[in-house]
Amino acid sequence: MTDLATLEAQLNALILDGRALEAFELLYAEDIVMQENTAPPIVGKAHNRERERAFFGSIGQVHVQLLGSAVSDEVTYSEWIYEISFKDGRRVCMTEVSARRWRGGLVVHERFYYNPAA
Repeated sequence: MTDLATLEAQLNALILDGRALEAFELLYAEDIVMQENTAPPIVGKAHNRERERAFFGSIGQVHVQLLGSAVSDEVTYSEWIYEISFKDGRRVCMTEVSARRWRGGLVVHERFYYNPAA
């Protein structure tokens, strides 16, 4: 099995390359639980795939910057700056932390922490 630091680096590189949906298919478990801040968690790869496709389909342009990441025992953290222009004309700039829990080389839980855009 690949070590966690390598998996985290691979995932982050795909996101930086604009291939987040590919990363999702490759590195997320079928029983993935994803959560935005304090919103209710979304359970299962099929439900999260739908949500991810809708989100990325609404984006016109995005600039992503990785500020840093850390690896602990089966947990990784990445801090990001996102500048997003949506197809409907909205623009959002936000800093986000992604906290990921891994099992067997796949993400099984991911929670995003950020201040909601005004």
